[in-house]
Amino acid sequence: MLKKVIALVLLFVVSFSYATDNDPKKITSVEGITEYQLDNGLKVLLFPDKSVQTITVNVTYLVGSRHEGYGETGMAHLLEHLVFKGSPKHKDIPKELSSHGARPNGTTWYDRTNYFETFSANAENLDWALDMEADRMVNSFISKEDLESEFSVVRNEFESGENQPAGILLERVLATSYIWHNYGNTTIGAKSDIEKVPIDNLKAFYTKYYQPDNAILLVAGNFDPEKTLKLVQTKFGIITKPSRKLQQTHTDEPAQDGERVVHLKRVGDAKHFGMAYHMPSGAHADHPPLSILEEILTDAPSGRLYKALIESKKGTGMWSFMPFLKEPGFLYINVDALKEKSLDDIYTASGDVLGNLTKQPITQKELDNAKNKILKNIDQAIRNSERLGLFLSEYIAAGDWRLIFLYRDAIEKVTLEDVQRVASTYFKDSNRTIGYFTPEKEADRVEIPASPDISALVANYKGRAAVAEGEDFDNSYDNITKRTFIGKLDSGIEYALIPKKTRGNTVQASLVLRFGDENSLKNKRVAASYTARMLNKGTKDKNREQIESELDKLKSSVRISGSSNRLLADITSTKENFIATLNLVSEMLKKPSFDENEFSKLIAESLSGIEQSKSDPIALAQKKMTQVTNNYEKDHPFYNPTFEEQEAEIKALTMDELKAYHKEFYGVAYGTFSVIGDFEKTEIEGWLQKELNDWKSNNKYERIRIMYYDYPKVDEKILTPDKKNAIIFGTTNFKLKDSDDDYAAMIIGNTILGGGFLNSRIADRLRQKDGLSYGAGSFFNAGSFESNGSLGFYAIYAPQNLEKVELGAKEEVARLIKDGITAEELKNAVNGWVQQQSVSRSKDDELRRTLGSDLYLDRDMKFHADLETKVKKLTIEDVNNVLKKYIDPSKFSIIKAGDFK
Repeated sequence: MLKKVIALVLLFVVSFSYATDNDPKKITSVEGITEYQLDNGLKVLLFPDKSVQTITVNVTYLVGSRHEGYGETGMAHLLEHLVFKGSPKHKDIPKELSSHGARPNGTTWYDRTNYFETFSANAENLDWALDMEADRMVNSFISKEDLESEFSVVRNEFESGENQPAGILLERVLATSYIWHNYGNTTIGAKSDIEKVPIDNLKAFYTKYYQPDNAILLVAGNFDPEKTLKLVQTKFGIITKPSRKLQQTHTDEPAQDGERVVHLKRVGDAKHFGMAYHMPSGAHADHPPLSILEEILTDAPSGRLYKALIESKKGTGMWSFMPFLKEPGFLYINVDALKEKSLDDIYTASGDVLGNLTKQPITQKELDNAKNKILKNIDQAIRNSERLGLFLSEYIAAGDWRLIFLYRDAIEKVTLEDVQRVASTYFKDSNRTIGYFTPEKEADRVEIPASPDISALVANYKGRAAVAEGEDFDNSYDNITKRTFIGKLDSGIEYALIPKKTRGNTVQASLVLRFGDENSLKNKRVAASYTARMLNKGTKDKNREQIESELDKLKSSVRISGSSNRLLADITSTKENFIATLNLVSEMLKKPSFDENEFSKLIAESLSGIEQSKSDPIALAQKKMTQVTNNYEKDHPFYNPTFEEQEAEIKALTMDELKAYHKEFYGVAYGTFSVIGDFEKTEIEGWLQKELNDWKSNNKYERIRIMYYDYPKVDEKILTPDKKNAIIFGTTNFKLKDSDDDYAAMIIGNTILGGGFLNSRIADRLRQKDGLSYGAGSFFNAGSFESNGSLGFYAIYAPQNLEKVELGAKEEVARLIKDGITAEELKNAVNGWVQQQSVSRSKDDELRRTLGSDLYLDRDMKFHADLETKVKKLTIEDVNNVLKKYIDPSKFSIIKAGDFK
């Protein structure tokens, strides 16, 4: 074994040479992002943002499914998995990612593959991340042994996609739409290619594309640019520039010469309709007006197709996407429908809408609304350095990272004439792939223009002033406590405010209202949920479309949800628009219109979702498990109904019930409001006093107790015919609160069992070693008020591997309890968990929820600091004793769902 390791090291280390003294060359700087290039060809993007306490390292390789040859489909994606298997200097990458508290992943798409990790901002973490990415760039093992274990994991991922009829329809439509170009192939590849790929072919593919001259390294977050650039030169500069020359792909898809057809028949409970149009590449001048046209057609609730298909109840929901691709791409539109509905009606109605784009021209209002929505999404991405750091991979793969700014600028300049021109150019029957073929008398073809010269597009681009920087915020427990203002209104609203400078003047807020008690809320569970879901569908002064348009103008997002005795509104806005957005939220909460048409659409959408869930293994297994662990009567607010009961409840629900629920319960009985970002404290307190102090609920609030009970042990198998992927859940419960002394040890015990990124007992066994599962792990929770805890595991897998997966999961649980944990596991788990908490505190959207939760639980940052101290002090004996105290492997309830026949 030692000789084998030495040989591997010698084989791959030859990729390195002596470091060069040449400094990286600065290429350009646009809106806070600066590009450099190393002598070996590696492009480096530095995006410093002192307002966050994290760093994101993202490496984008210009290789995706577009670059695969015959018999190679899925090879880029398979490599994405194998690159996590290790390199000479970093032999256990999943363990390192967990021990550094990183939030990592790798993704593969048509034009690129990228690897990223977000971690707490410090020099040691950054050095480790850059060293790891440099080593696995050219030295990843890519061994036959790893391939043999991982190909079945990828096959499992493939099979999980096979369970989704809408996803399979998308694959079939694109495969039919493209005759020659690889955009017609799925990124995950053909099952046979995944299973049969020779290791030598995979190594050759890796050696060809995983090189510095085919990669772009991006570092975003809180770091020192000068020191980081030197560190990048040290880590990556020693990699030799390869002598091979990469050939550009040159396959051009011919103009489609007639409407094409796809029929897909599989087991399921809902219908789907899809259609694809060939479109220009992302960098082409027609892409921005086409993006706007996509919004005008498919946006909910204002889109023309949405109104024709969803408001008319021909369909229950729709989605679309037009990826920003390097070469001429596509627009895809999907419509969901109830099984009793006709897909022919959807085809006819959609054809009428698209065929009338010339007779019914786009209006200025439609253009402005679509622009506002697209520009809001871009603006929110640019104001978030972590999100932009990952978002840029798509534009990098399309030719250059600056394309995101060019795209934004182009969106602003689009005219009605531009949109009308692309509508008449591309939306022709001959350029469409749908459900059946119709002959034409005369050919009417669309020649898709070639991609432009991107170097010429970006050559002299300077961009605009960089987005306003935020402050270097110390996310320590003490500083968060010092920076937090706590207050309470007479009405019962408690609030926590952290004013601070943020990138782009962003503000994050969460409003939680609680009302009613166990008795007053009996038999109102469904009305509570749908009352909340109707709030963004219209007010007495604004319809749904006007609300969406207003939020887009304000560059704000609002998500509202509710349960029996709780309403949650999550808000993202900017300093200049925050109060206006809060006023809109107040209007939605206090003056909903309860529009009958929107209500009927919501009901149809819900019923369609339930129909799809009835044949989905994961949904069925989750539903069964929640019923096993739920001991409430049917009239109780926390009762969990069957799918059949849900359908009956939803069909019986009336608008009068929603209006009555709103009148009886909405208002302030008790609530919390937490805000973080760039705002004026006095302004927020004034708004709270004005809007929430006198708005009283007609019902007092009393917390509903979540009682512990010994639920029965079950072992049940649910059959889901024609589903290529299966799921297993196992769970057990015990009496434990998150304030108990044993809680810290259970956190770490669960982390070791199945909580780490590919670096836990269950994931290591089922994925890394046995190669049986794409996703496997464990979960743990404990009550805050009552002693009510549970621990469980899960895994997705191919149905024929059920016995191996179940045996492996059970053995790992039993081994953990019997043999206990190791010193190395404890060290890595504690370090990883502590750093994850730091990452969580550095994210405003997560910290705002923590602040609100602490108000409700009567806690502060000291509770979390004390918990961290307890975790750091844990010994092997502490964890082992607590695991044995609470976990009995023989008491796990097991639910399995899949096509086991």
